[in-house]
Amino acid sequence: MARPPVFLLVLAAVLYISGCKSQPQGPPPIAEAFVGPITLPVRQDLSLKSAVMTTAKHGDRLDVLQTRRRFVKVRTSDGVTGWVDSRQLISTGQMQSLRRMAEEAARMPVQGHATVFEALNIHSEPVRTSPSFAQLAEGGSVDVLAHKIMPRNAQPQPVLPILPPKPPTPRKKAKSAAQKQRFGAIEPPPLPLPPPPPPNWLQLSQSAPPEPDAEPEKEKKEKPPAKPVPLDDWTFVRTKDGKAGWVLSRMLTMSIPDEVARYSEGHRITSYFPLADIQDEGQTRHYWLWTTLSQNGVPYEFDSFRVFVWSLRHHRYETAYIDRKVTGYYPVAATKGTGEKGEGATFSLILDDDGQLVKKTYSFNGYRVNLLNKEPVQANPEAASQPAGGGPSGQGAGQAPAKPGLLDRLKNLFGK
Repeated sequence: MARPPVFLLVLAAVLYISGCKSQPQGPPPIAEAFVGPITLPVRQDLSLKSAVMTTAKHGDRLDVLQTRRRFVKVRTSDGVTGWVDSRQLISTGQMQSLRRMAEEAARMPVQGHATVFEALNIHSEPVRTSPSFAQLAEGGSVDVLAHKIMPRNAQPQPVLPILPPKPPTPRKKAKSAAQKQRFGAIEPPPLPLPPPPPPNWLQLSQSAPPEPDAEPEKEKKEKPPAKPVPLDDWTFVRTKDGKAGWVLSRMLTMSIPDEVARYSEGHRITSYFPLADIQDEGQTRHYWLWTTLSQNGVPYEFDSFRVFVWSLRHHRYETAYIDRKVTGYYPVAATKGTGEKGEGATFSLILDDDGQLVKKTYSFNGYRVNLLNKEPVQANPEAASQPAGGGPSGQGAGQAPAKPGLLDRLKNLFGK
């Protein structure tokens, strides 16, 4: 008997393998989701003490098979099934948003570098319960890009689609008269007629006049004012490997030299820029511009800015210019000058000038800071319609008037 050709055997084997792979493994999924945190244990049951079937990594795709309260039953690409917390999952749209967020962060101007002194999680949203997809190691450095305030009890965006509600249980039809007669149903007796009103019902309906000695009614006690919602300050950062996300601002420390940082007077440094270099006894010093914020939970980025110069006579930093009572927003921009006096150095800030946002440009030359230009910043008409927590600083209803979005401020600043 003649053997079949070799290529026919190979073709049959390929078709058999592909047919085995195409067979569905388990029930069909009702949705898809992706792993949000760095690692996510997939457990055998809902209990946190149940056995871990496998561990999924950030970005892994999961098939959603079943939901129970805030837990979902998932299936990994290897066919392992188990239960996870739905708050640790991100949807397809959110996964795409993370990629777009990293791309936009690569084009945003840096407001300074910050250091973390303990391990810090990077979140996909400025919400404490949102998935943390990366972690900064102790001593790590990030680029500061933007700022936002959010209510402390805010909830992350939902991941899974709302499942269709169960169809209502059909009610049983009332039995017809023929059925009632057939099965011997007894009709209830008719209700008795209501009694007639009394003869003097008209006099009884009139209210009696108040007595002259009657005490006036006590005024209703006013309700105590509602407690303010606690807010969190979040900072949008970019890591060295290009990842971008949100971290709590209080966990960051700006990497400006301690010789300058000691003048912060307990305020939080929100941005800093070198304006020029100067040599002193073989060491390179810098002239600095910084912005600081004296309080937390406000919809702006700084309320003071200051220019420091290095004194060759006293070998220390001294203040060349300071403005404390301002309301400023990101982005702050600076151009470094040349020479020991920093010739050609300029910087610009977006400030609130009597309810109107303006961009003020200053020049720096040695120990002098002069205002060069002042131009209005056009507000985005759509900013007023953003929900609470939206916009560059998370301003919501009942707070300051809506300001232009971060992207609009960048366009006005750089003319793009």
